[in-house]
Amino acid sequence: MSQFHSDRLCIIGVGLIGGSLARALRQAGTVNELIGCGRSVDNLQKAVDLGVIDRFELDAAAAVQAADMVILATPVSHTADLYRQIAPHLDKAAVVTDVGSTKGSVIADIESVMGQLPVHFVAAHPVAGTEQSGVEASFPELFHERRVIITPTETTNAQALERVIAMWTVVGAVISQMSAEHHDEVLAATSHMPHLLAYGLVDTLATMEERRELFSYAAGGFRDFTRIASSSPEMWADIVFANRDALLPVLQKYLQDMQSIQGIVEAGDKEALLQLFRRAKTERDRFASLVGRFVKPGDSE
Repeated sequence: MSQFHSDRLCIIGVGLIGGSLARALRQAGTVNELIGCGRSVDNLQKAVDLGVIDRFELDAAAAVQAADMVILATPVSHTADLYRQIAPHLDKAAVVTDVGSTKGSVIADIESVMGQLPVHFVAAHPVAGTEQSGVEASFPELFHERRVIITPTETTNAQALERVIAMWTVVGAVISQMSAEHHDEVLAATSHMPHLLAYGLVDTLATMEERRELFSYAAGGFRDFTRIASSSPEMWADIVFANRDALLPVLQKYLQDMQSIQGIVEAGDKEALLQLFRRAKTERDRFASLVGRFVKPGDSE
């Protein structure tokens, strides 16, 4: 694997993920110039003031000019419009990658704009984050020993893939590769569904008449389970609908299982409930021992 280096790297969307990647790359000393792009002058100026980026552009077409690496770190629903803006202005050899939580929708949106997936585009997803947002929340260690899933296609350029792997490796990430379809199925169950449940539980309690008393007595279990409901509503609504096809079967399975649990409780079948709890505890403990090094406090993915 070659060492990563970029003369000019452009990050479109300088928030938690984009900002943290910029900080990590700057810390690694692998980029000569970091260009930021976004819609908020205040946020971009703050990124400059914090030393996250060197300069910024509000126009995506201007931002990507002469860049040899472009990172799309915007909500997945913006992918089609964004690629339409930047495609005519990309350097012929520029590598483009993304950080979206869904991969099938991103690939399909770019194909809809370009007619086919450009060979120098490499879809990727860093499975890392916190419930915070904005460049102020970014920090260079966010991706250290976190998993980054890359989903190349049959047409992906080998050198482009190598550059994206090298970039994530230099910031300390652990790389996995799989198909976009498999990625979306896995993340639907392990990330998108938990967020849906956390938002749903908080909303359910908030609509109950006793909500003020309920929240005043809520303790660590409620706090830990619902922490991710403090994540960006706009971003997660985008993710849910972008991955709807993979998410709906998981949601249906969960609803069926909840009906079964309801039946167990109604029947007063303590032994059945104990078996379920014990089985869940065993699996949760096994999960923690197997993948604990990829999961850290504050993760929102």
